Amino acid sequence: MPLYVFRCATCPDVDRAFTMAAVPDEIDCATCGASARRVITTVASGADPLATRLLDATGATADRPAVVASVPGGGRPTRRVTTDPRHRRLPRP
Repeated sequence: MPLYVFRCATCPDVDRAFTMAAVPDEIDCATCGASARRVITTVASGADPLATRLLDATGATADRPAVVASVPGGGRPTRRVTTDPRHRRLPRP
């Protein structure tokens, strides 16, 4: 269940767990009994910053792929891949 943050006017913030379908906009403060409103916060992923940056970059390329003018790496290789003479007898597509 996700944790939601509620803020009272006089007390510190309170974290409470609710299902996503049943989260209220306000709760009664456990300390003073006043109304505490839900605060909109970011999601805490718990991942390290490098993993988060990688996930953000991967997600960005799904929406905005890089446009290239040519094939990366310069095209076909200029030298033979193998020098074994037996490989010349293999069938070619």
